[in-house]
Amino acid sequence: MATADREAAGRLAALGAPVYAALVGLGDVSLFAGQTLAWMARARPYARTLLPALYAVGVRSVPVIGITGLFIGMVLAVQSYGQFHELGLATHLGGIINISVVRELGPVLAATMLAGRVGSAMAAELATMRVTEQIDALACLGANPVRYLVVPRFLACVLLIPVLTIIADFMGVMGGALICVRIYHVESYYYWQHTQSMMSLWDVVTGLIKPIFFGATIAVISCHRGFHSRAGAEGVGRAATQAFVASFIAILVIDFFLAMFLNNLYELLWPPNGIRMP
Repeated sequence: MATADREAAGRLAALGAPVYAALVGLGDVSLFAGQTLAWMARARPYARTLLPALYAVGVRSVPVIGITGLFIGMVLAVQSYGQFHELGLATHLGGIINISVVRELGPVLAATMLAGRVGSAMAAELATMRVTEQIDALACLGANPVRYLVVPRFLACVLLIPVLTIIADFMGVMGGALICVRIYHVESYYYWQHTQSMMSLWDVVTGLIKPIFFGATIAVISCHRGFHSRAGAEGVGRAATQAFVASFIAILVIDFFLAMFLNNLYELLWPPNGIRMP
């Protein structure tokens, strides 16, 4: 009987170990995020570290985001046209494609691309600084590493990822219109007319609220992975990989809960029988 109890306890411990590790990791990331927000409220970031972070996150990401957004709209148009054309609703493609791009696909895929391009780079850079003891040297010189290294990257992601999402949305809208109007010869007037009638200001607001949370998530997770990297080249590579994977999963989870919250908020502010937000 005692042997069976020990085996059951061992199996239970084996099942609970990953859950415990996940909760510990989540708590560690939350504390790291709290330190970052505390330093943001306490002192301004250094300009010599903020400007390079803004350039790396914003300017250098424009081509990738533009291409991503363009092909999002083009692929949606190609995949949707056949079904809508058979139903005689080809002119409604404008509203369907543009709502999908602005509300969901634009913010999520833009954040995913930035998690791979920006997040992995930040994690690898900070991990290299950890391995070469540069972070410890900053602390010895009296400069707080979180304020000096994390806060500028956090601000760059929070401020510029929504701007990059606007670029992705615009390119997606133009890509969908290019395929529908120029390739499939959908009447442009009705294409844009249905877009105007189906989209509202709330759709645009929803699509711009999400990137703020996505940017904060990418910055916190990537910097946290870099700060807690293991030694050696393997540790740096693992930190970059873990930063992207964790950021991608967090983006999907946050997108789900934000979509639920924003939809409920919309129904609360503008009931179905009420006046729809323009």
